[in-house]
Amino acid sequence: MRYRELGNTGLKVSEIGMGCEGFSEENFTMAKKLFDIAENEGVNYFDLYASNPAIRSAVGEAMKGRREKFIAQSHIGSIWQNGQYKRTRKLSEVKAGFEESLKLLQTDYIDVGTIHYCDDLKDWDNIVNGGTLDYARQLKSEGTIRHIGLSSHNPLVALKAVESGAIEVLMFSVNPCYDLQPANEDVEQLWAPENYSGQLTNMDPDRQRLYETCQRLGVGITVMKCFGGGDLLDAKLSPAGAALTVNQCIHYALSRPAVAVVLAGAHSVEQFKTSIAYEEATDEEKDYALAFASFPKINWSGHCMYCSHCAPCPKKIDIATVTKFLNLTIAQNSIPETVREHYAALEHHAGECIQCGVCETRCPFGVEIRQNMRKAKETFGY
Repeated sequence: MRYRELGNTGLKVSEIGMGCEGFSEENFTMAKKLFDIAENEGVNYFDLYASNPAIRSAVGEAMKGRREKFIAQSHIGSIWQNGQYKRTRKLSEVKAGFEESLKLLQTDYIDVGTIHYCDDLKDWDNIVNGGTLDYARQLKSEGTIRHIGLSSHNPLVALKAVESGAIEVLMFSVNPCYDLQPANEDVEQLWAPENYSGQLTNMDPDRQRLYETCQRLGVGITVMKCFGGGDLLDAKLSPAGAALTVNQCIHYALSRPAVAVVLAGAHSVEQFKTSIAYEEATDEEKDYALAFASFPKINWSGHCMYCSHCAPCPKKIDIATVTKFLNLTIAQNSIPETVREHYAALEHHAGECIQCGVCETRCPFGVEIRQNMRKAKETFGY
């Protein structure tokens, strides 16, 4: 298992994490099975948005005696009321729900306390001004949570939260179909068939800006909906009109700026093991570029996917990484110091490009790589 830094939190998290969708399977006994596999395979991160007390109790039992081996991302504002899930910003309910969660999980702290499901700018204002964010800050000051997170599907809301400096971790939906969709306060629009009925071209700029801003500010991204609820794995259901593999979906998400861990939903032991097997997959098995280039409904023409098909460069320039740093400066309209330092640390720089163009013959998306290298040299000075 490979590990990544979760933004600036100081946490080292496994690339593959656990979503909580399968914890209720087999009368809630699946939770322990998945935690057993996770411990054995080095998976140390999991998300728990589910508010069902039976699920939380099952997770608490599954963690018993090994709490320190796992990094828990649990939600603030997700409660169980009248036998069903409810999202709430009513402070009394938020507090009672979180306190109940700690009790059922049999722990006195949560690593990432994630303010639950904010897709509306008015809702974010309510979180900031209505007490929920203050409560999260209080929990952090007490040590009950170690870091403050937020879950969202809306890039504009997420960007406002990230730029406010209030959150350290963003749980966000990342996959190659959702990344085409513009910001919307209705999450259902992410998979509405009519939104994929015409030809779609390239990543939504607000989403790209969000990822790059998270990278610049050190906000770690934990990925939900990597498989689009499973639709991306089925050609008949995929909005792209073609199926992707588990490895391709995971690799796409992990290639986005600031992404630290993919929370792989699993409804069985076999599904979880399939996601973990990504760590042993070959580069060919992970490669999503050629599949994307052949999508019948989606056109990524001219957009760098950081897929590294352009390699190898005769001057040994890491073209994908240089392009990623260049895009960070474009998104910010300046050169953040951290980006400058990371660029400087590269073994080879854009200024070494001899403009041979071999890289462009390999790019599945027709990216003007030589132009990008010229821009990077002008931006960074070498």
